Order: sequence, then C-alpha cells, then structure tokens
Amino acid sequence: MEFSAEQIAGILEGDVQGDKDVKVSGLSKIEEGQPNTLTFLANNKYESYIYETSASIAIVAKSFKPSKTLPSSLTLVKVEDPYSCFAKLLEVYDQMRQKSPKIEKNVHIADSAKIGKEVYIGANAYIGEDAEIGDHAKIYPNTFIGDNVKVGENTTIHANVSIYHDCVIGKSCLIHAGAVIGSDGFGFAPNEKGEFQKVPQIGKVILEDHVDIGANATIDRATLGATILRKGVKIDNLVQVAHNVEVGTNSAMAAQAGVAGSTKIGQNVLIGGQVGVSGHIKIADRTQIVAQSGIPGSVKKPDTTLMGSPGIPIDDFKRSYVGFRRLPQILKRLQEIEQKLK
Repeated sequence: MEFSAEQIAGILEGDVQGDKDVKVSGLSKIEEGQPNTLTFLANNKYESYIYETSASIAIVAKSFKPSKTLPSSLTLVKVEDPYSCFAKLLEVYDQMRQKSPKIEKNVHIADSAKIGKEVYIGANAYIGEDAEIGDHAKIYPNTFIGDNVKVGENTTIHANVSIYHDCVIGKSCLIHAGAVIGSDGFGFAPNEKGEFQKVPQIGKVILEDHVDIGANATIDRATLGATILRKGVKIDNLVQVAHNVEVGTNSAMAAQAGVAGSTKIGQNVLIGGQVGVSGHIKIADRTQIVAQSGIPGSVKKPDTTLMGSPGIPIDDFKRSYVGFRRLPQILKRLQEIEQKLK
C-alpha cells in the first residue's frame, strides 16, 4: 500500500510543504527513518533527528519552524496535533490491513449458529450451537466460540482465543490472541474432610461495546449472574479478572494486574501493572493505583491516587518512604544513645 503526501494531508486535514506527489509505503520512528517511510515529530526533544532523517514524509505541527536545513528528500505535512494525527493515520493503516470477509477452510459452524454479513472466520475456528456473530466481525484462526455466545458487529477476535458458552461480546471490541473469556471462577468450598469441593460457576461474562482485552488475559465467568466489563474498558496483557467482578466505564488495567472476586471498580479507574486488588470491595470513580500496589479494602473517596502495599494515598507513601530510607541512620543513632546510657 502506498500513500502520497497529498493523500495523507487530505486524511489529516493538513498542509503539504515539499513534494505533494512523493509516496510512502511504510512507517518509521523519526530516529530510524528510512526512505519511502512516513514519520512524525510531536516532541521537541526529538527535533534534532528531523535534520538527519532519511524518511520521505514527516508529520509536524503547523507551528514548526526548522532551525536548520531539512533534508532535500523530506516533505512535511503540517497539522494541528502531530501525535493525534499520526495515531489517526495508524488506525487507517491498520484497518486497511484487516482480513477481507470470507470463511476459510476447516471451519466448524453449528447449524443453529447465525453469521452476519461480511464476516471473516479463519481456518480451524469453531462456532458453537446458537452462537451469533455480528456483521463485519472478524474471527481469526483456531478461535473457539462456545454455545450461545453473542459477538457484536465490527468486533475482532484474534487467533487462539477461547470464549466459553453464554458469554456476550459487544460491538467494536478487540480481543487479542490467547485470551480466555468465561472460564470458571475460582470457586471451591472445603467439606468436612478438608477437601475442596467445586462450586459450579453457572453465570457468564459480558463485555460491553468498545472493550479491548490484551493477549493471554483471563476474564472469569460469574458464579451466578455476570462478570461485567462496561463500555470502553481496556485490559492489558496477562490481566486476571475474577468471577462477579464489575469494571466501570472507561477504566483500564495494565499488565499482570489481578482483581479478586465480586469487587466493584468504578468509572475511569486506572490500575497499574502488577497491582493486586482484594475481593468483595469497591473502588471509587477515577481512582488511580500505582504499579505493584496492593489494595486490601474499599476505596471510598473518588479521585484518590494510591501507592504501596497496603495502598495508601501517594503523598503519605512518599513521606513514609523518606522515613524508611532514613531508618538505618535512625537505628544507628538509637544504638549509640543506648551505649551512652549504659
């Protein structure tokens, strides 16, 4: 696929400075720019690279004024916000790389399943009884869609994803390779012999519209009712969401975070990598939790930033950490005082 500077400017509503007919067929970072590629400059600390880059086209701010001579092979596309415009262009590029609608060989589709219009289903995929696949959905190879699963229109499910029975996936969702949606929640009850007896998990998982699930993430089905990820939730790779958890609109979790069962997470909550959240608690709206923190109890006040394990307000943590760093000196002074007293 090739794009000219004029076409790119048209997509981004920008202005061309240089050769409007120059074409690019790839993308590159500005410090690694190669001929026939497009790059961008959004951060001033990378400006030095634009005077050396071999890229053919660079997206820059309309306010950009070169302090040195630019390479003669470089054409500029000037826009209001280079970063957001480059992201928009990446989205267009990604959409053009998507699979064309078709059903490949060796696909199992149950007779009772309903397949929408212009759907792509990759080789060796399995579509169960009474499953529903919405229009323009894409199901990549080796993916398992269980009985009575509903997949919304324009949703993309990458290779080797497993979606268990009865789960509901909304519109325009993105589920990356290896994710498991609807596996059993961790429900066991000790009996009189001290053995663990399994508690059947008969609920489901509901992903509302525009939810993204990272590679190898796991979202457990509810014991009863539903585990719910509300509209716009973003889940990174290797995240674990336990049974009956509810995650509020536009909240996000970074890699290796884990949320225990029946916890209710509010809207616009940000959870850093390797955070552990206990079960049966509530996290207020717009809470931010710093990476590697542990949250053992409910967070009742919105707009709180927590750090540490157990998590405390970040300013308190920083003050405590200063004291912790000084602890060896304090202990040494205490020992000296004890010696003098003796």
